This record gives sequence, structure tokens and C-alpha cells, in this order.
Amino acid sequence: MVGYRRFVTDEALAHPGLVAQRSPDAVAIVMASSGRTITYAELDRRANALSRYLRDCGLNVGDHVAICMENHERFFEVMWGCHYAGLVYTPCSTRLTTEELAYVVNDCGARVFITSRLLGELAASIVPETRLVELRLMVDGTDPDHASYEDAIATADDVPLPDRVEGGDMLYSSGTTGRPKGVFFRPRDVPLGTPPPILQLVSFLFGFGADTRYLSPAPLYHAAPLRFCMSVHRLGGTTVVMEHFDAEEYLRLVERHRITTSQVVPTMFVRLLKLPAEIRARYDVSSLTCVVHAAAPCPVDTKRRMIEWWGPIIHEYYAGTEGNGFVYCDSPQWLAHPGTVGRALSGIIHVLDDDGNEVSAGTTGTVYFEGSAAFEYHNDPDKTRQARDPLGRGWTTLGDIGRVDGEGFLYLSDRKAFMIISGGVNIYPQEAENVLIDHPLVADVAVFGVPHDDFGEEVKAIVQPERMPADTAEAGRWERELIAYCRSRLADVKCPRTVEFRPELPRHPTGKLYKRLLRDEYWKDRGRSI
Repeated sequence: MVGYRRFVTDEALAHPGLVAQRSPDAVAIVMASSGRTITYAELDRRANALSRYLRDCGLNVGDHVAICMENHERFFEVMWGCHYAGLVYTPCSTRLTTEELAYVVNDCGARVFITSRLLGELAASIVPETRLVELRLMVDGTDPDHASYEDAIATADDVPLPDRVEGGDMLYSSGTTGRPKGVFFRPRDVPLGTPPPILQLVSFLFGFGADTRYLSPAPLYHAAPLRFCMSVHRLGGTTVVMEHFDAEEYLRLVERHRITTSQVVPTMFVRLLKLPAEIRARYDVSSLTCVVHAAAPCPVDTKRRMIEWWGPIIHEYYAGTEGNGFVYCDSPQWLAHPGTVGRALSGIIHVLDDDGNEVSAGTTGTVYFEGSAAFEYHNDPDKTRQARDPLGRGWTTLGDIGRVDGEGFLYLSDRKAFMIISGGVNIYPQEAENVLIDHPLVADVAVFGVPHDDFGEEVKAIVQPERMPADTAEAGRWERELIAYCRSRLADVKCPRTVEFRPELPRHPTGKLYKRLLRDEYWKDRGRSI
């Protein structure tokens, strides 16, 4: 990499420290509820202090830090502090259970764990199960196991480390085996500020720049909010961070801050459209020039109505944390091809049958990408291998199935392994099935997604009990008991919202569950299966 570094000039670099040098008082972050603002000088100074502190604690380039924080004003100084130190950082979902969070912290090999007082109870609960963590810090408070984050950086030097290299994230997505899996990329041994591929994408495709005012309404531990906001920080724009999404508040923030750019999930579109017409008309959204959506299928009628309301400024992409491909369409393309997620801008799409043979245009199969970023699932060579095409060509899949038309536009038609997407969150039903089958009432169980007007899908369980309930009252008690049982062991988003009881589930003599027969009962009248 020495030769590469020789040709990287200061002018080519992009990170908050360089913005702070040019425009120290420029606003990097605005917290929507409190109105608290963080300038680039503040962000850079605090990130430098954290990077120094972590290095003084013995962390080296490539070491791992796990973070579990809500959308907090210090969230990005933690991310950039780790990044400045050349570390690998794993922001964790705040909705994980003790067991799930402990698994992620251990699996990523975190030497440091950073959390907040709001999540103190969850953070304390993983201490006995995460003995390899050497340092635990807490924002806004302390407890017997967590030292004060503020005190730590207050005593640290805020002069930048010498010879800094790029850090990076390692994010986790659930696996079909029921355990979250870290998506691992080989670290880039390049100087801090070397533009990552996503920076070029958001700059040229979505117009990110120093004048961008970006509204982020989702949890920051998700891939797109994290990476999009950090891209804005590299370029000197402003991120307005919602602590929690509320449809009318979203519109108010667009008007108040003259938001130019935002990234949402389709559930947010649904909630915006359900606002009374007089409320929707109350707010000026004319400053918006680019609204990006992804993470879940968007109903055709919902998207068409959003384009009618906001104009042809809505962009869609299909991609995964794995970064193995990027499919995109703008509003005019979508209006000409309703229901598409776009054409590939990164990676070549191949649709394969179950034997690995490429199918003809318009035929449904598993979607693979050729020629894009190589990734691995951390500590899971079997899952990594399963993501490769069966004929060994090096193509990779996210496990989705769909079709490509004659013009190269991709349409997703289903999720392999029946992954559920509820409100933009990926849910694998095997996790809930593995929990419920252990309950004394349950002889067999199938969990899958059923239609939901707001969230796209919601989680449902059909249970074959040891005996059928005597009456509807008993069935209701059992349903509540099983939902509570599941929620005591998994994040609530992964648990069924409803439970139905049947005397037998459709299984082949070999043991294979015909889940599609159950699932199709709920989707057959919707005109879609995802």
C-alpha cells in the first residue's frame, strides 16, 4: 500500500478534522428534540481525545470496539474517535436482549464496550458474559462496571494521532441459523480521510456536499444511517438526527432546517401519508431535493403517492450490509417500471436457478452479484460459503429471489428462507421458532411474515400445541403466554405479534416444513409476496 499512499494528497482526503480546519464553527450535528448543536471543531476535538485515550489504553489499529447507544449527541464523536484510531467499531442494536448483545460483543472480539446511562441496565446485564472486554465506558453516568466516558476524554490529549489510517465498521445482520453475523471486510490500509466507495456514490448519485442538510430519522446503528451521516461529515454538511421517528415531527424538521436530503424506509412513507391532509399541507417541504429509500419493499401505490406529493426527487436502492452489489433507480425510472428496485450500478446481476444455472430474463430465481466487494461473515465460514454461487464463480447473494426484465431492471419477488422485513428491520423467523419450540405447550411451530399496513410485514406464529385449547379464552391466554415467553428471550421486534393454534402443521415425511402453504394463505389476496 506504500505506493498507493504516495499518490494520496491532502486535497483528496475527507474527514471531519479537515472540515474543522476550514470551518470550525460549521454545524456538524443537530439533535432534533433538544436542538443541541455540535460544531465540526467540537466533533473533531472530542473524536481526537477519544482516539488518544483508546490508544493510551493499549488499543492498536484493527482492534475492535463495540458500542450500544441510543441516538445520542455523542454517538458520532464515538464513531469518529474509533475511526481516527484506525479501529474496527461495531454499533449494536439497542433492542437486543442480554444474550444477543453478549453474543455480538464476544463474537466481534471487542476489547472496549461503550454505552449510555439510558442503556445501563442492559449494559450491566452482559458483564458476566463478556469477560474479554478490558474497558467499559458509559456516557451520562457510571455504575460499578462502567467508568465515566466524559471523565476519560476530559483527561486525554486532543491533538491528532500521528500517521492515522482509516478505521471502519463491522456491522451485524441476523443469520438464517438464528445468530447475528458480522459482515467483515478486509481493512483498507490507507491514510485517514481516503474516500471510501460510498462517498463517491452519495456525492455523485445523491448530491451530497458541504451544503447538504441531511435528516436522519432512523436508529444510527443501522448501516445506512451510520454510513450516510458519516459521509455527510466527511464533506462538511449538517446532519439533523431524530431521536425517534414521528411523521409530523419529520415534516416540521424538514421545514425548520430546510432539509435537502434524507434517507427513510417505506414504513415512514406510510405513516406520512396517513397524516390528515391538512397536516401534510401545513409544512413546506420544497427544500427537499433528494429522498432515498431502501431496506424494505415499498408498496407501489405508496411510492406513487409520495412522488405525487414531493415530486420526482425520490430515489431507491437495493443493497445489503455485505456491500456485494448496488441496484438503483430514480423516480422517472421507477414510474416507467413500477415495482422495480432499479438497475445495477455496482456488481453484475445474475439470476440463478437452484442448480446455479442462469435463467432467462423475466424468470424468477436467486439474485447474485458478480464482480463487486468480497466479504466474509465473521467467524462463520459455512455461511460465507453459502453466500457464494454453487458453481464456484465467486458470485455472491444476499439470499433474495427476484427477476430481471429485458432492460436490466430488477424486481424482488420473495425472500429466500422467508426473511421478514418489518418497518425496515430484517427478521429471521428461525430465531423465534427456536425459542418457541422449547415451551411446554408447543409441539411444532412455524413463524413467518404476514401483511401489515404500516410495517409491510409483521411476525406471526402458527403453533401445533400438545393439545388444542379448550376454548377461545384458553387460546387467548396461551397466545399471551407464548408472546411473553418469546419476548423474554429475544428482542421484541423478532417475536410474533399474533399466535394461531392448529392441530397439525404441513410437514413432509422427511421433516421439511411447507411454510409457504401457511404463508400464502395470508398473502394470496395482496398481489405480492414480500
